[in-house]
Amino acid sequence: MPNKAMDEKLILIVLDGCRYDTALEQMGVLNHFVAHHQATLIKLIAEMPSNSRPLYEVLATGVPSYRNGILTNGHVRRSKEVSIFDLVKEAGGITGAAAYYWQSELFNEAPYDIARHRIQHDEKNAIQHGIFYSEDHYPDSHVFADANYIIQTYAPHFMLIHSMNIDDVGHKFTAASREYAATVNQADAILGMCLPTWLEQGYQILVTADHGMDDKGLHGGSLAAHREVPLFIFSSKFPENSGIQQMNQLELAPLICNLLEIDASGNMQIGTTRGQIS
Repeated sequence: MPNKAMDEKLILIVLDGCRYDTALEQMGVLNHFVAHHQATLIKLIAEMPSNSRPLYEVLATGVPSYRNGILTNGHVRRSKEVSIFDLVKEAGGITGAAAYYWQSELFNEAPYDIARHRIQHDEKNAIQHGIFYSEDHYPDSHVFADANYIIQTYAPHFMLIHSMNIDDVGHKFTAASREYAATVNQADAILGMCLPTWLEQGYQILVTADHGMDDKGLHGGSLAAHREVPLFIFSSKFPENSGIQQMNQLELAPLICNLLEIDASGNMQIGTTRGQIS
């Protein structure tokens, strides 16, 4: 049963490797909601280095890599920063994740051991209810099914859903490929099956990416293809006329705290848009 100490609840969906322009071109369901004023689309500028593990840390903590110490995918350790998971727990809320195993390593325990960490239910953890996978081609449809199980069973106040197929296909075929576009399109179709139910259940929903992908099948650098990612916001608390067209990725964590009506951590980076809703 949900903890009554928190009223607001939010799902953060991270489509690993999904670049902004491809989301505009291929995500008809999400852009339909924007066209009908049911959601807001903002261009999010990913931090550098535009690689996965550093940006998982940034998304959850709002702390830049030079300060948090997660500079490469090879930094395998638990985060030293206060994450959104920690803040929700402190506020009396419930946390959950259906995500790639690096999320478990960052916010629960490292290194990942599939025998012990594949399915986790422990109220002492930062991520209290988690289903984690370790194969990049683990189907997105399964990730969202895992997520729906956690949502319907444990009613988390903050839920992370993190899929990998877009990134996996982008590395194999490049972002210029039909395969990459088709995988983004398929993720949009999966979201079309899930979002109405979760919205009806009172969840605010953010859909974004950690980084993009270039036409050589790479990311990690400073190209727009690496750094420009979508941020779709489904929340009555975020005004459509906010005037915000672009945000820095560091601002997402404090924005999530604002939407959840909990205090941000002292280390979260708040820039020109302040992560605030006026």
